[in-house]
Amino acid sequence: MADWGPFSLRGQQALVTGSTTGLGLAAATLLAQAGADVWINGRTSDRIEAAIASIGDVAGDVAGRCRALPFDVADEDAGAAAFQRIRERGRGLDILVNNVGIRDRRGLFEFARADLQRLMDANLIAPFRLAQQAAQLMIETARGGRIVNIASIAGLIAQPGDAAYTSSKAGLIGLTRALAAELGPHRINVNALAPGFFRTEPNREAAADPAIAAQLAAATSLGRWGEPEELAPAILFLASPVASYITGQVLAVDGGYVAHY
Repeated sequence: MADWGPFSLRGQQALVTGSTTGLGLAAATLLAQAGADVWINGRTSDRIEAAIASIGDVAGDVAGRCRALPFDVADEDAGAAAFQRIRERGRGLDILVNNVGIRDRRGLFEFARADLQRLMDANLIAPFRLAQQAAQLMIETARGGRIVNIASIAGLIAQPGDAAYTSSKAGLIGLTRALAAELGPHRINVNALAPGFFRTEPNREAAADPAIAAQLAAATSLGRWGEPEELAPAILFLASPVASYITGQVLAVDGGYVAHY
């Protein structure tokens, strides 16, 4: 195993939700490379096994430290069963990365209550409940822990036609600060990342749109899309020992979008 120095996660147990593709898969791969045993999460076992195989293709034998944990984060009973499985394995949980989120970009007056509830269930209520269960495991083992919530720059700034998603991510940022305040006495650090425009599968069409490329060239300091592998190191940083005195913070990983004028 490579020596990751102060960034080493050797012996730690991590759960990355939505880790079969995109940002979650990149994060799970890097955490495993840094030494963590990683629970790979998705809604179906076949996609999880494909993800573990792809981790092996990228990072060799670290795939042996990845374990399947199939469940839908919005299904409360399935989530409780998944955490019971983690508990029964007997190694606790040191790191939770709340990565799952959905996007429903429509105008304010197009949302019915059921539409809004579905989005909030996935983007805010599920991370709340998963953080509750993860924190309980971390408290039981009395060794502290890290919770990293994947929010969005949409939780920091807004644009027309995106009120529901923006509200959910702003709520996740508020949750991050509240959890940091409540869980600090248990040595549990809670932080959030606010990604900008990343070239993931849900953004495939947008990433091929010359108009959006021109917008990013004008609106960001770095002038381009981010790649999933460029968010993963920020997750590793917040999950690692070097971030031991950082909690309740939101780090924008956006190529300078929110800082650019």
